[in-house]
Amino acid sequence: MQMPFCPKLWDRSPVPPANAIAVNGTVVVANTFGLSAPGKSTTLRLFSGTQIDHETGKGKLSPEAPLRGGKKSKHGKTSTTTYHVTFVVDADFGTPGAVSVRNGNRADRFFLRHVRLELAEDRSIHFECNSWVYPYKKTAADRLFFVNTSYLPSKTPEALVLLRDEELRSLRGDGKGERKDWERIYDYDRYNDLGNPDNPEHVRPVVGGTRTHPYPRRCRTGRAISNTDGVTETRKHVINLDFYIPPDERFSPGKLEEVLKLGVQAVTHFVIPEARTLVHGNDFKSMEQLRKDLYSRPVQPAVDGEVMERLKSSVPSHKTYKQVAKAVKEEHPAKFPIPQVIQQDPEAWRSDEEFAREMLAGLNPVAIKRLQTFPPVSSGGKRSSITAEHIKSQLGDVTIEMAMHQKRLYILDHHDYLMPYLRRINTLGVCIYASRTLLFLKADGTLKPVVIELSLPSDGEGDTELSRVFLPATHGTEGHLWQLAKAHVSVNDSGYHQLISHWLFTHAAVEPFIIATRRQLSAMHPIHKLLEPHFKDTMQINTLARSILLNAGGILERTMYPGKYAVEMSSAIYGDWRFTEQSLPNDLLKRGMASSSNEPGGLTLHIEDYPYAVDGLEVWHAIDGWVRSYCAHFYHSDKEVDGDAELQAWWHDVRTVGHGDRQGDQACWLALDTVDHLAQTLSTLIWIASALHAAVNFGQYAYAGFPPNRPTRCRRFVPLPGSPEMTQLEADPEKFFLEMVPDRFTATLGLALIEVLSNHTSDEVYLGQRATSTWTDDGQLLRLLDRFREDLRRVERRVEERNKDPRLKNRRGPAKVPYTLLFPDVAGQEKGLTGKGIPNSVSI
Repeated sequence: MQMPFCPKLWDRSPVPPANAIAVNGTVVVANTFGLSAPGKSTTLRLFSGTQIDHETGKGKLSPEAPLRGGKKSKHGKTSTTTYHVTFVVDADFGTPGAVSVRNGNRADRFFLRHVRLELAEDRSIHFECNSWVYPYKKTAADRLFFVNTSYLPSKTPEALVLLRDEELRSLRGDGKGERKDWERIYDYDRYNDLGNPDNPEHVRPVVGGTRTHPYPRRCRTGRAISNTDGVTETRKHVINLDFYIPPDERFSPGKLEEVLKLGVQAVTHFVIPEARTLVHGNDFKSMEQLRKDLYSRPVQPAVDGEVMERLKSSVPSHKTYKQVAKAVKEEHPAKFPIPQVIQQDPEAWRSDEEFAREMLAGLNPVAIKRLQTFPPVSSGGKRSSITAEHIKSQLGDVTIEMAMHQKRLYILDHHDYLMPYLRRINTLGVCIYASRTLLFLKADGTLKPVVIELSLPSDGEGDTELSRVFLPATHGTEGHLWQLAKAHVSVNDSGYHQLISHWLFTHAAVEPFIIATRRQLSAMHPIHKLLEPHFKDTMQINTLARSILLNAGGILERTMYPGKYAVEMSSAIYGDWRFTEQSLPNDLLKRGMASSSNEPGGLTLHIEDYPYAVDGLEVWHAIDGWVRSYCAHFYHSDKEVDGDAELQAWWHDVRTVGHGDRQGDQACWLALDTVDHLAQTLSTLIWIASALHAAVNFGQYAYAGFPPNRPTRCRRFVPLPGSPEMTQLEADPEKFFLEMVPDRFTATLGLALIEVLSNHTSDEVYLGQRATSTWTDDGQLLRLLDRFREDLRRVERRVEERNKDPRLKNRRGPAKVPYTLLFPDVAGQEKGLTGKGIPNSVSI
């Protein structure tokens, strides 16, 4: 046994009495600034996993054992303290299956990383914890952690069955009362915390739970109160950085410090751009000034007292305000990094080829579709104003019928979902169209935009539209109009990307699965262990997003064109969401970008050089292979899947509560009755949380970091012939363009946001990685994981090869930005603003 660290009385190992044995172990706790370390009042007890106490029906329970010593240590990059513990148990105690921990501190919690027991004959048992343990004085209950062996419910050792059931029931709670920091309760709630019914400017509809406003559920994080809009969660501040989150979903101490800094930075950026505007005015005068102000020199003036007072009223506590104020005062003037899209060629973004290429390899490569009907037809049956005369001269010697048959016409369609909202959106001081962009696949594999249609609702109350059609041009007034039309399309796409492709289809869609997993799948369940790394930090990131980004008056409402209608509009789109269509193969089939075939992988891409799809399919097949081998390791028949009570309860929770607003659509879900259906479901979920999120998140700064390339709102419509606005455009097209796209404040605030979102954090765990090698004691699973990693390394090599192939023009494009967003980075060495690497989870 290792000698104790300190020669104190409480460091000494107990001497076991006759007919008893000593089980020695180590306890590793992360060091957390400002919190007391666990002391001798913190005790642990073991539950036997093999021997039952017939009075309780649970495993035999050891006497309490206090912590001893406390030696500073290091686990990875985390500063830790390692304690020793000795349990004295009866000789017939059996093999430990669970450990309970009682925090004897009066007030402070601690972050427990793991407990490891050393048994006879060089055997050891590991309990992976990674959780906050709160004082018993607050919780009135010990924390329980199970051994790192996976058991299906039907194969759980009898001594652990009741403990397994009790733990799950405690996590589900009773749905009552106000949440306390120390409670580990997972309950569903609607998005009823975004508005403030007491402020007319910040009233927002509750989404989720109604036919008119369907939405995924979130985790309940506060106290529900009744208001005029229904049941709304208590909200004390417009910007709230202090919020409840179940302890197991909270950031580790290291991540907590890093994200607090990011949170403070986000709040600070409400202030800094506004102060800049007071000094410099709210419009960029030229593209040269925009580049100089954003990327070439410091532009941060001192923040005046009035602005700081406004900030003070927005944050929840004096402590938080002091942190923000200090950051504002000490933040040195710094330029934004030059985004990749203008690093090599500052004018390439203007080209039609780059405009189209970004639909295949940019930050939103999931919206483009193959054109199925010409001219396009809306969901209500109304035909587009685009005619054959508009495009036939641009197809060379190919007719429209031939182009359709050869699958060479594509569409970026931001029309149907927008039209019902345009009248209201355009009362918010913005000028937004609904758009359709048609593109032609050229012989060299690149796309050529051939027409843009911009539409507005008519002045009347009906559904008639006023549409204008713009054709490609490079010179004169027609060239200027074409550039303005492309900017309006980019505005539509930017809004859809941030609110739908990014927030709704990844962040919001995943959270119900996390809640259901915690409520219904024991930590011992193999599917819980499979999914665990793909849920890391998501719930806390989502809560932060609701507090700063999505809330009434938040950053997204202030920067994106839908404004206060953003979440409501995303709710309407969620009404057509189907989980079964979220796997990459099914998504490509639905959008008409691929067809089923007998080729390896079962799909044929209609655009061979479609970087997102090509790289994504290789990542998808690696994920699917890993998941299928994992499931086959535990489920040897379909009957075992159908008969797994925890798994079926999990799936019921997801379908009827978490995504309950979509339960009526039978095509939305697979029946979880076969091993194949289970594997498809889990592969899709892991794809969404890892690769899909990486594809739509980490390229944001590379492309939208230059605001003219991806404007988020427009302040002017495209001028009509003979109008005073047309005269202004012809006199100074650059000035008109800059007066149309977001102003200085909006652009800078949006830039600050996407710089944060595009960063890989320091404790990122990438696809194919686990935080520790001790997540399981099953050697076969570890070998399967090694095989998964090797599959991902092969993907990396092929991505690098494709990016070097000059024939694949969409891999780099005129802007010369290589496509690396689905480069897995199994080694996990890429940090910061890299534009590459697939984290396991939606963690930023």
